[in-house]
Amino acid sequence: MAKVLNFGSLNLDIVYSLDHIVREGETISSSHVERYCGGKGLNQSVALKKAGADLYHAGAIGKEDGIILKNTLRELGADTRFIKEYNQKSGHAVIQVSKRGENCIILYPGTNHSIQRKDMDETLSYFEAGDFLVLQNEINDMQYLMEQAYQKGLRMVLNPSPMDEKIPTYPLDYVEFFILNEIEARDILKKESQLSEGLIARFPDSKIVLTLGKKGVVYRDKNCSYSNCAYPVEAVDTTAAGDTFTGYFIASIAAGKAVPSALNLASVAASIAVSRKGAASSIPSLQEVLSSPYLKGERSRDEYL
Repeated sequence: MAKVLNFGSLNLDIVYSLDHIVREGETISSSHVERYCGGKGLNQSVALKKAGADLYHAGAIGKEDGIILKNTLRELGADTRFIKEYNQKSGHAVIQVSKRGENCIILYPGTNHSIQRKDMDETLSYFEAGDFLVLQNEINDMQYLMEQAYQKGLRMVLNPSPMDEKIPTYPLDYVEFFILNEIEARDILKKESQLSEGLIARFPDSKIVLTLGKKGVVYRDKNCSYSNCAYPVEAVDTTAAGDTFTGYFIASIAAGKAVPSALNLASVAASIAVSRKGAASSIPSLQEVLSSPYLKGERSRDEYL
């Protein structure tokens, strides 16, 4: 099994439960407030580890407020030696969650945007060609990190979220797996339709995993295409749905599983995550996913293990 390095964000999440997402100029009361460990990086690492990946997380936290973030990953069995501690505030997020399960997120990057190049170099020196590097867009100096990883022959996975003006400046041709939703795909292509076809035309040597919400997910590469349905559940909180999918999909691929199996396992895992509140805390264990009624009788469990 290949090693998986997730070089990603670590955030403290403050989640407000609301009747609806706050509108411009509006003041409303929250029915509930909770504090979680989160950040797209941490969420994806939790999913990767729960799915069985040989996982290493790299990133940065504040010495005073971020130890809980490192401990959360360590307690799951992730290797946290590459998480650096700085004399700054950790990243955090303010998250609104409506009764319908919709969410709205404000990010403060904190230490996630203070990672030093020497720490990136030190981390990458531990990995070799064929290992996976999982990236989002919540840390600084992404272009440098991608260039150095490419020189080492790492297999790069990019979830371009949050989407911003910096992403087109990254060396995107180095990415082997793009895992993205429709909005992110449109922003990269600057057009509204034929998203999976457009992405594979733009990145012919890459593999495209396009998530479509209730319509499921589509996979495309230059040789083949697959799709998988979304499983019907009552959405409670969609905050970590994409991160759960990403973690389970890449863990399966890193373990040598076929793409259709990886898509299906990840889709079931994401369906469980959206039925629960919270970010990292909503991500199911592999046993929970394998016990899902959506997998019973469909395929041999050996296909996923």
